[in-house]
Amino acid sequence: MSSESIYLDANATTAQASAVTQAMIECYERFGANPASQHRPGHQARRRLEDAREAIAETLGAEIGGPQADQLILTSGGTEANNLAIFGLSGPPGSRTIVSSIEHPCVAGAAEQLSREDHRVDLLPVGRSGVIDPTELEKLLTDTAHLVSVMLANHETGALQPLPEIAAIAHEHRALIHTDAVQAVGKIDINFRELGVDAMTVTAHKCHGPLGIGALLLRNGVKLQPRLFGGSQQYGLRPGTENVALAVGMQTALELWRKESQERTQRMQELRDRFEALLLVEIEGLQVHSRSVARLPQTSNLAFPGVERQAFFMALDMAGVACSTGSACQSGSSEPSPTLLAMGCEKSQIDSSLRFSLGATTEAAEVDEAARRIILAYKHLRKAK
Repeated sequence: MSSESIYLDANATTAQASAVTQAMIECYERFGANPASQHRPGHQARRRLEDAREAIAETLGAEIGGPQADQLILTSGGTEANNLAIFGLSGPPGSRTIVSSIEHPCVAGAAEQLSREDHRVDLLPVGRSGVIDPTELEKLLTDTAHLVSVMLANHETGALQPLPEIAAIAHEHRALIHTDAVQAVGKIDINFRELGVDAMTVTAHKCHGPLGIGALLLRNGVKLQPRLFGGSQQYGLRPGTENVALAVGMQTALELWRKESQERTQRMQELRDRFEALLLVEIEGLQVHSRSVARLPQTSNLAFPGVERQAFFMALDMAGVACSTGSACQSGSSEPSPTLLAMGCEKSQIDSSLRFSLGATTEAAEVDEAARRIILAYKHLRKAK
């Protein structure tokens, strides 16, 4: 164990499950035709693709049959699905969109682009705990908005947001509500219909599925404006040849989660709590962001007093502990965390915070060894400083 690297960056991506790999290999071997082709092999590929699409939607709690059936639009991942939602649901120029101040960069960046395209964009603030107060949305919705976008669970702190209440408020004011559920899928139970949202973004590689596939789930009757053109696939809403094997991989990963959901959630939470407890005993002044509220079971964002996050991150990498300074999309950036800034954290906390995140395969021995290495690296860095 001492010489092996310990991976505690599952919020960035997770290792693909062997069952997922096997299902994809079988699919590549059996369904190699273009699912849009009209010959028999094409029809067979199409049938397998639609079976996977239906299974994914069902696992996520969507309505899959009858006149009220929801739509599942397959994409290349969470970033594309979030962009499709923001641009496709925000209405014409002049419309108003509200996004929370703790969104992932692919939502925040899309909202910034909207503002450059003559849309009005407002930020929904977040409290010190990392949770949005729904009454703040009530205040913002005194003017009409076309779209509200609030993530289900934060990618940095793991803080869960009160989506059903937020969705109800948005609908009272005749606004559409979109949620980025990328980090929550495969970690906590999710039911699309029970959340009450109009659109939900998911991806496969955060829950031991393949990289390169995500989806946007749309409630029945919601109208989406496409961002890509030139094909009739997926009702013209996201043209391009679908990858059947990736869809099967996503289906398999979600079905594995459904079978093991209660055990996985409990196990990851116990390991996370054990990890935090070990560090809190040995590191005086250590702070756990969003500790007082409901969090994802695998996420731990910690402020280490007296050290600089980038230097500590590099020291841990050398010690064989893989973690993160924030979102994987911005991990190469030295900019402070947008989430911690929005929460009103002190500069010293922001500058010393690292994110640790567990996967379904993380073991207790790894957690214990990682904590030992982190404590040693921290004390060494403090002594050198």
